[in-house]
Order: sequence, then structure tokens, then C-alpha cells
Amino acid sequence: MEAFLSNIDRVVDGFSWTVRLTLLSALFSFILGILLTAMRVSPVPLLRGLSTAYVEGIRNTPLTLVLLFCGLGLNSALGLSFADTVATDVFWWAVIGLSAYTSCFVSESLRSGINTIPLGQVEAARSLGLTFTQNLRMIVIPQALRTVVGPLGSVLIALTKNTTVASVAGLGVQEASRQMKLMFDQGIAPVLPTFVGFAIGFLILTLPMGYFFGWLSKRVAVVR
Repeated sequence: MEAFLSNIDRVVDGFSWTVRLTLLSALFSFILGILLTAMRVSPVPLLRGLSTAYVEGIRNTPLTLVLLFCGLGLNSALGLSFADTVATDVFWWAVIGLSAYTSCFVSESLRSGINTIPLGQVEAARSLGLTFTQNLRMIVIPQALRTVVGPLGSVLIALTKNTTVASVAGLGVQEASRQMKLMFDQGIAPVLPTFVGFAIGFLILTLPMGYFFGWLSKRVAVVR
């Protein structure tokens, strides 16, 4: 354990990248998830079809393949780049891959929340002259969000754990699990204490999320 603690700076650096990956991916996933949900319930058949194809296709594809497509397909093969430095470039490709994947689960959670809203409220909004966009923005989405706080919290926790895939899918982002592997490869820390230390680190990140979203879901629950 002493050898592990002597490299605590590398552990902290790894988890700092994990937190950055999680926060940025969560933000973009939420935005894209709302857009996909709006398309899924749109009166336009083409938009519904495109959204359904995207969600079903990406959701049923392994995350590793999605990240490999971003890292090896778009980045390496096509030469697309976001930054001059490799570390920054692979970080943003990881964010894109995680966001594209997680947004499907955000969309499905929101769609299930929309299904809990009484149809009479939507019809009443239409009778008042609200357009589809206004109805969605002012009536449907706010209530759906309150209904699915718990499921969205679970998606965020899963996203936090999924950041570990970014280090093994051809991207090599220096997040927590990558740092752990490097410490093993370099022989600078014993295996068992290092595993335990990183596991505790992920528990510190995810357990408070679970308790917070559990409390929040009860706090904002819609009473019907």
C-alpha cells in the first residue's frame, strides 16, 4: 500500500481525466438525448425513422466498437483531428464516442418519462394553440425529466464506469484505468493494493451520485 500511496499523484491525475470525460460526455449526451427524444415523438415520419434507427443501432452496438470507430476510423483512417496534441485529440474523440453511445440511453429514459404523461395534458395544450415544439418544451419535457431523474442518474453512473473503455479502444486516454495499467506495466505498485485503491476511487465517484439522484427523484417526483 505504501508503494501505491507514493504514486497518489498519478492516481489523482487519472481520476481527474475520468471526471472530465464524465462531465463533458454527460452534457453532450443530455443535449443529444433530448434532441433524439424530440425526433422520436415528432409528427414527421422521417424524423421518427432516423431517430429510431440511430438509437436502436448504437444502443445495440458494443461501446468498444463505437470508440474504435471514433479512434481508428474517424481519427486515424480519415485523419480527422480536433487539436494539435495527441492527448487532447484522443480525449475529444472519447467524449464524442461516449456521448453518441450514452445519448441513446438518455433518449430511451426520456421517452419512457413522456409515456407517463396523461394524453389529456398534451391535447389541452394543443387546444390552446401551442405548437409541437412549444408543447414539447413547456409541457412534455419538463414533466418527463422530473419522472426519470432516477433512471438518468443510473445512466450517469454507467457513463462514469464506461470511461474506462476509452483507454482500451484505440484511444489511450490517460484516465484512471489507464493509469492503473501503466502502474502495473511499469512495476511501480503491487497489484492487489492498486486494484483496491482504484476501486475505492470509483466508489467515491459513483456512490454519492446514486444517493443524490435517489434523493432528488423523490424530491421532484410528480404526484399523479
